[in-house]
Amino acid sequence: MSWRSEYIWIEFIAGSRKTSNFCWAFILFLGSLGFLLVGISSYLDKNLISFFPSQQILFFPQGIVMSFYGIAGLFISSYLWCTITWNVGSGYDRFDRKEGIVCIFRWGFPGKNRRIFLRFLMKDIQSIRIEVKEGIYARRVLYMEIRGLGDVPLTRTDENLTPREIEQKAAELAYFLRVPIEVF
Repeated sequence: MSWRSEYIWIEFIAGSRKTSNFCWAFILFLGSLGFLLVGISSYLDKNLISFFPSQQILFFPQGIVMSFYGIAGLFISSYLWCTITWNVGSGYDRFDRKEGIVCIFRWGFPGKNRRIFLRFLMKDIQSIRIEVKEGIYARRVLYMEIRGLGDVPLTRTDENLTPREIEQKAAELAYFLRVPIEVF
């Protein structure tokens, strides 16, 4: 999602509040809860899950291992739910031709550096760079090359843009910023 005028371009970046993250966090939570309940039921020798008889699982070693996997899964699920709640990675890119300033803002994890705010002068932008890696794990990332500071990514690494979409986005941004495009 983006907003443009003659002098200002604002690109909104979606964070971790995506349908896939909700699905994975929920599936991981249910699976790890199941593992933990099976491990606990083998320890108590009671059927906490009605369709799974606890006599089939011995507490040592299977019950302990299943309890460990259940607890580990709950920790990972909690991490995912926290990133969803805090919407880590969301923010915006603001390109202002009138003032000659580029602002990049992202939300991080809570703490001292929760707000990530980068500010550059437009005259320091050397180019817009497209990095393309094809294969099993295809990756297409758009970067802004800043003089003396290196490359700043403008797209998420998990954002699966088609070659046409990333070329279009790079061309429009390079035209707006009046800088060349480089392809790697």
